[in-house]
Amino acid sequence: MNDLRPVPGGAPDEGAPPGPDLPALLQRSARGDESAFAQVYDAVSAKAYGMALRVVRDPAQAEEVVQESFLEVWRMAARYDAVRGSASAWILTIVHRRAVDRVRSAESATRREVAYHDRNQPVSHDETAEAATASLEARRVRSALASLTPVQREAVELSYLRGYTHTEIARMLDLPVGTAKTRIRDGLIRLRDTMGVGSVR
Repeated sequence: MNDLRPVPGGAPDEGAPPGPDLPALLQRSARGDESAFAQVYDAVSAKAYGMALRVVRDPAQAEEVVQESFLEVWRMAARYDAVRGSASAWILTIVHRRAVDRVRSAESATRREVAYHDRNQPVSHDETAEAATASLEARRVRSALASLTPVQREAVELSYLRGYTHTEIARMLDLPVGTAKTRIRDGLIRLRDTMGVGSVR
């Protein structure tokens, strides 16, 4: 299997020819075709590295995330189902999950290091009230998100919880930019109505 390092470069130019048939290449990869898998890697690794870097904020760790993710893609290629979404979105979902897991692992280690110190610090009444208010607000947001349609929730979460631009979301979901914007706006309007907040501009 080829060395799993991100391929330099970003998304193809608008006038570039269509990319490889990723679903077909994944099927071949599932049968052990390393050449097909190399083509999958070459086609998606730059986007995968960019996504991992945005999450973990460290180039070396981003490369490790990409390597781990594509090893998972190699092992799970047979599970890809075109009915559930594009091949690139499926791969990028694996990358994002791996990156988030790495960040959470690092945060967990940090929390363990400071846990004893924190447990022995006095907590003021105001801090307790603030934490309770934040917890209630988080539950309201989660409840409101659950009221969205799946496509609205996906677009809103990618935009406001994960920080992707409209263009990036459109590419990840294989949508026109206008459609991605519409999904986000419709989702925000529904959130506003559910939560009873001000109008969405």
